[in-house]
Amino acid sequence: MASQDWMTKDFYAVLGVAKDADSAAIKKAYRALAKKYHPDRNPGDAAAAEKFKEIGEAYAVLSDAKERQQYDAIRSMAGGGARFTSGTGGAGAGFEDIFSSMFGSGGPNVRYSTSGGASQEDLEDLLRMFGGAAPGGAGGGRRGRGPFGFGGFSSQPQPVKGPDVLTNATLSLRDAVSGTLAELTADGRTITVRIPAGVHDGQKIRLRGKGRPGTNGGENGDMVVTISVAKHPVYSIDPVNPANLRMDLPVTLKEAALGATVEVPLLDGKTSRVRIKPGTSSGTVLRLRGKGVATAKKTGDLLVTVQVAVPKKLSKEAKAALEAFDKAMESDPRASLAREAAR
Repeated sequence: MASQDWMTKDFYAVLGVAKDADSAAIKKAYRALAKKYHPDRNPGDAAAAEKFKEIGEAYAVLSDAKERQQYDAIRSMAGGGARFTSGTGGAGAGFEDIFSSMFGSGGPNVRYSTSGGASQEDLEDLLRMFGGAAPGGAGGGRRGRGPFGFGGFSSQPQPVKGPDVLTNATLSLRDAVSGTLAELTADGRTITVRIPAGVHDGQKIRLRGKGRPGTNGGENGDMVVTISVAKHPVYSIDPVNPANLRMDLPVTLKEAALGATVEVPLLDGKTSRVRIKPGTSSGTVLRLRGKGVATAKKTGDLLVTVQVAVPKKLSKEAKAALEAFDKAMESDPRASLAREAAR
């Protein structure tokens, strides 16, 4: 946006702030409006896209102290009725009005055109007063400064990072634990990305530079992937500490009552032996250290929950043995339950 346009654009009104608003108020207003009119929230809405652009232009100028000072000076002149035209007297005074108000008698070395408008030299002289250069004029380089590249009286668009892209990935538990290459489809294209080891259900991972292209040479946006982990028949990822794995370990009534050493299958195909203490009840959790999820930072544990297996069908001999066992126990496991419940 050329700074000549500043005369016709009220950036304070665009952001909805007072002309004496401080930088914090300007930033707060900008963030609220940018969030409201962002293209990701208003896909296909041309009006919202144009509004988002206007908000960016306004913030680019008002957030930069030097740019804002120049803008206020030019707007003050515009409000006073000055125009870039020539003539004699009244509203046609043009450059003469501006310079006479600032330097008196038109100012030094000021030249006027009699062809109905300011000459190229006049325009350059005026613009240099504010640190800029007229497009195509002497030393006619174009320069940008500050947010969105608005500097002096020329425009140089600032690089803008591209929007992020959101997608989902469903992984097997083994792939989630060990990491994998996955094909993801988002934004009308399919790409292959590496999913790091140790991700868990519901986790969001950010893949840098895999989003939509930036504008004006800006970097690409990111791809944000929400992970879903498919259910495994034996293992699950601990929701409290995703570095740990969990599994249920069925044991017989005899093993639970008398104690035993049993084999536990591990996710990597190996096994580990675990000791079941005599009198172990269902729900007891045993910890196998270092047998969980291995990541670059640490390796978790395997949490084994003991489940006493109760047979659904019994032979006559088994029933008789259980009856004899129950009599031999000579105790009621619920003897104190009613008393405890009454407390």
